[in-house]
Amino acid sequence: MSTGAETLTLAKAFCGSGEDEEAALALLCTAAEERLTRQLREGISQEDCGPAFHCAAAAMAAADLWACRCGRNTVASFSVGELSVHEKDVGKASSAAQELRQTAKRMMAPYTVNGDFCFFGVRG
Repeated sequence: MSTGAETLTLAKAFCGSGEDEEAALALLCTAAEERLTRQLREGISQEDCGPAFHCAAAAMAAADLWACRCGRNTVASFSVGELSVHEKDVGKASSAAQELRQTAKRMMAPYTVNGDFCFFGVRG
């Protein structure tokens, strides 16, 4: 399985995407892999990360797809007989996406450059 295919398979499982979203999810997977690759510490490769790399990239791509879904209409279902309209809970989707991003960050923490900023030896 190629790098993109492995990540895409995992991302589909994470977000339950259908065939209509596969092309978008594949692009999001590629973008997530590229982001993670740029964040790797010097001397660390994708292969050094083991399955964490693909899993983290898939989680990031799934989170991004969920964020895209939140921008669509919020009607999740609609009935005609005895009219009933149900809306998606955008807050839950957003929260789930954020959790996936945090999970990806924790998985990759041993392999990536810490993006936090701090001063050393600065007198106040």
